[in-house]
Amino acid sequence: MRVVIAQRNFHVGDIEGNSQRVIAACEEARRLLGADLVIFPELCLTGYPPEDLLLRPSLNTRIEEALGHIASAVSVPLVLGYPAVRNGRRYNVAGLLRPGELRPQQEYFKQCLPNYRVFDEKRYFHTGDQPMLIEVGGLQIGLTVCEDIWHTGPAAAARDAGAQLLININASPFRRDKHDERVEQVSARARETNLPVIYCNLVGGQDELVFDGGSFAVNADGSVAVQGGFFSEALVPVDVQAAVQGVELQGEQLSVPDQLDSVYQALVLATRDYIEKNGFRGALLGLSGGIDSALTLMVAVDALGADRVNAVMMPFRYTSEMSLEDAARQAKNLGVGYQVLEIESAVDAFMDILREPFSGLPADATEENLQARCRGVLLMALSNKTGQLVLTTGNKSEVAVGYSTLYGDMAGGFDVLKDVPKTWVYRLSEYRNQKAGTDIIPRRVIERPPSAELAPDQKDQDSLPDYDLLDTVLELYVEQDYSAEAVIRAGYDRDTVYRIVRMVDRNEYKRRQSPTGPRVTRRAFGKDRRYPITNGWRPGD
Repeated sequence: MRVVIAQRNFHVGDIEGNSQRVIAACEEARRLLGADLVIFPELCLTGYPPEDLLLRPSLNTRIEEALGHIASAVSVPLVLGYPAVRNGRRYNVAGLLRPGELRPQQEYFKQCLPNYRVFDEKRYFHTGDQPMLIEVGGLQIGLTVCEDIWHTGPAAAARDAGAQLLININASPFRRDKHDERVEQVSARARETNLPVIYCNLVGGQDELVFDGGSFAVNADGSVAVQGGFFSEALVPVDVQAAVQGVELQGEQLSVPDQLDSVYQALVLATRDYIEKNGFRGALLGLSGGIDSALTLMVAVDALGADRVNAVMMPFRYTSEMSLEDAARQAKNLGVGYQVLEIESAVDAFMDILREPFSGLPADATEENLQARCRGVLLMALSNKTGQLVLTTGNKSEVAVGYSTLYGDMAGGFDVLKDVPKTWVYRLSEYRNQKAGTDIIPRRVIERPPSAELAPDQKDQDSLPDYDLLDTVLELYVEQDYSAEAVIRAGYDRDTVYRIVRMVDRNEYKRRQSPTGPRVTRRAFGKDRRYPITNGWRPGD
C-alpha cells in the first residue's frame, strides 16, 4: 500500500479554498504517485490556529459542507483534520473520508490538548478518550493528532485496539531544533508500541507562527524510514510493506537543514505568507545602512522577489556617509527599488512647532525619537499610497529591552527579526553571504559597530551591554524563565543582570504595540510570552 503525506500550506479561515487544496492534492497524489491513502495536517480545513473563528456560528455548517464536497470530488480515501461538533461538544478531529461519503464515518477525537506556550486548545475543544482504528487496504491503522504523539497513552491505546500502523497528523510550529525533538518523540512511541508511525505536518506562515513541514515516517524500531522536505509544499510517498513482524515503511530520505538554514528559511516563508495571505502588493522598509535593515531587506527579496520590494534611505544630519554608501550599494546589489528622502526639513518643522513647549528644557532622547518618528510617518504614507507592507527591522535583543522608538522605527506591519537575537542577525547575514558566494550584504555593514545614528558618534553599546552578554542573559531570563538571581548564580554580574531584566520588564507596554513577527526561538514575545503591562512583580524573584 502507498500512503502519501500531503504537506500543504492552508489559509486560516478559507474553508472553501482549503477544500479545493485538499481535492487538488488528492488527485495529484492518486494520478502521479498511485496513492491508496492520502493524509493531511491537523485542522487543515480551517487552517491552524483558527482561534476564535472556531466560535463563529456558521463554522460547523461550513465544515460539513466542505467534507461533502471533498468526498464527491476525490477518488482516493483520505485522512484529514477539522473541527467538529458532536453531541454538543467541539472536538479536534482526524477523520477518514472515503469517496462518495457525505461525511466521515470514522472520526478520532484528539485526546491530548496542548494548553501552553503558543497553544490554547482547551479554550475551544473537549478531549477525546477513545482510540480509533481505520481499515485501508486490509491494514488496521490507528489515528492520532499532534500532541497525542508526545504522550504514551494514545499510541498505546491504538496498539492495544489492534493497530498495525499509526498515523499522526500535525500542525507543529517551527522553532530552532524542533524537528529533532519531534523525531525523538515519534521514535520513542514507535519503540514503545512496536509500530511504525507516519507523521504529517503543516507548512506555511500564520501571523507569528511558522510551520516548517518536515513530514517523516519511522519504523517500529524508531529509525527514520522517510524524510520529506522543509518549508515548502510536498507530496511525500510512504510505501507500506509486509514484514516478518508487522509492516515496514520505505521511501526517500531528504536532508534536514541545519539551524542557520532552517531559521533563515522560516523567516522567508513567514514574510512571504504574511504579505501574500493578507493581500499586500509587496514590501517596503527603511534601509539605514545598518545590519538589521540589511538582513530584513535580504529576507524580503528572497520572499517576494526584488521587483516587489522597495527600500527608502531617510538621512538626517547624523547619518554617516558610510551609511549612505552601504545602503545604496546593497539596494543596487539586490536590484530593489530605492529612493532617498531627506528628513531634515521635517524634523526642523516639528521642532519649530515644539519650540515654545520645549523652551527651557534640556535636549534628551525626545529629539532623537522625533527623527525616528518622522521616518515612520514617511514609510506609512508610502505604504498607504502603494499598498506595500512596511517591514520594521527591530531584532529580539532590541525588542526585549525597548531599544526602539514607539511610533518611529516600530511603525509598520511585520517585524521580520522580532524573535532573532542580535548575535543571530550577524550569523544569518554571514550565512546568506556564504550562500550567495559574495558579499550581497556589504562586508562593512557586518563589521562596523552598530548605531542608531540619532546623535553624533552614537553607538548601540553606549546604551546597551555588549550584545554577546545581552543575548546570553536574555536567553536565560526570557526563554528559560530564570529569575534575576538565578542568572547571577549562573556567573553574571549582578548590576548588569538587574539592569537588563529591569529594561525587559518595564518595556512590556512597548512590545504590546509592536508589529507581529515570526517565532523562531524557544520562547518569543507575543503568544508565547504574555506578561501584564501593569504589575508590581520584583525582578529578583
